Amino acid sequence: MSAMAVALGSVVAFLLAYRFYGRFISQRVLGLRDSEPMPSHQFADGVDFVPTKRPVLFGHHFASIAGAGPIV
Repeated sequence: MSAMAVALGSVVAFLLAYRFYGRFISQRVLGLRDSEPMPSHQFADGVDFVPTKRPVLFGHHFASIAGAGPIV
């Protein structure tokens, strides 16, 4: 069996596990529901909980990962 077949099989297995086991964990174990409001909307106070768009969140996330969080 070639290494490419093993790698491809592993990628497929991980994608299937992510899709189905992730849904199981979110719905049955954590009890997450789309009908419930997000904490940024539920506890909106303009300081700690502020609803924002996804690109802004990703920007803050990656700035923190890069270690530039205090600078930015």
